[in-house]
Amino acid sequence: MTDIILFHHVLGLTDGVRSFADLLRAQGHTVHTPDLFEGRTFPSIDEGIGYAGTIGFDEVMRRGVEAAEQLPKQAVFGGFSVGVMPAQQLLQTTPEALGGLFLHSFIDPTELEGTWPAGHPVQVHGMDHDPFFTGDGDLDAARAVQAEHPELEIFLYPGSAHLFTDSSSADYDQAAAVQVLERASAFLASFDQA
Repeated sequence: MTDIILFHHVLGLTDGVRSFADLLRAQGHTVHTPDLFEGRTFPSIDEGIGYAGTIGFDEVMRRGVEAAEQLPKQAVFGGFSVGVMPAQQLLQTTPEALGGLFLHSFIDPTELEGTWPAGHPVQVHGMDHDPFFTGDGDLDAARAVQAEHPELEIFLYPGSAHLFTDSSSADYDQAAAVQVLERASAFLASFDQA
């Protein structure tokens, strides 16, 4: 089965992130969930952003990249929201990477080290009216990459919630989260058949 390195969002390594990882583990995958906030979790996005801003987003990125140093390189790099930063950085700088699973976020590849890995399958999931995902340019950036790399898939869900896949978050949307899990499961299974 597939190794997955899955980075949490600004609420920290919440029960909802752990639950999502456990659902993937139940399918036989090995899922690593580094804790970039040293055990801290936050009840709201604003509080989580405040903490991330205090330590610095560059530090969040550094912690993610450092955590991955001891983990398999031949892996799918994934993340929830701010966790996409280190996941996408690692995808762009790890030649052995299998692909990417990006939830609620996407970054213009030119803002990160390395280059976009042509031919690597990537899934991007977000809500069509999420002010962070659509309003901050993530969706536009993903579509620009998709125009040149059709192996990048974008899945949009109706709604405006941000962390809708986290069952412990106020943003949780069960119907959409189930769809994400189904699509992510099929995506991850494809690496076992390669």
